[in-house]
Amino acid sequence: MAKIPAACVFIFSFIASLGFVSFALCLVAEAKRAKAGDLKFDGQLCQLPASHSFGFAVAALICVSVAQITGNVVVCASRSKGKVRDIKAKEPILFLAAFSWVSFGVAVILMSVATSMSREQPYGEGWLDRECYIVKGGVYTSCGVLSLLSVVALLGAAAITIATNPVEQGLKVYAHN
Repeated sequence: MAKIPAACVFIFSFIASLGFVSFALCLVAEAKRAKAGDLKFDGQLCQLPASHSFGFAVAALICVSVAQITGNVVVCASRSKGKVRDIKAKEPILFLAAFSWVSFGVAVILMSVATSMSREQPYGEGWLDRECYIVKGGVYTSCGVLSLLSVVALLGAAAITIATNPVEQGLKVYAHN
């Protein structure tokens, strides 16, 4: 059994921690989002105060983005050190990397829109077309799950890449006959 370098353990732990923090921040944003009772409507114009979910969602976006960038650097750096020798390992790496990017992209889009809606919507201005919008329940939770899936898939791709690119250890001595 190959020994896992300490740097890999540290980097994987860092990426996983960012994924869990992003997930937790999304859950907090879900709890702090504006509710229908916060909406003020005077018959023609609406007003919605800023919700506390804005800051939590921005922090979650930052965490998942740093995790995604760091994880992709690890995968690319591991692949550039040596070719993946096991041809059967290339397909799962590509699938996991693609799945990670798709999950990340959907999470970022959902979180960005929901975060934008969490800002203050003054009378007569609203969020879009002078109308007030409230983030539906479960949107931030879905973003958190997508963020977590993105990080897990990325860690899986990185683990397979590192496992199929064994690290050269020690000096090789060749005997000449």
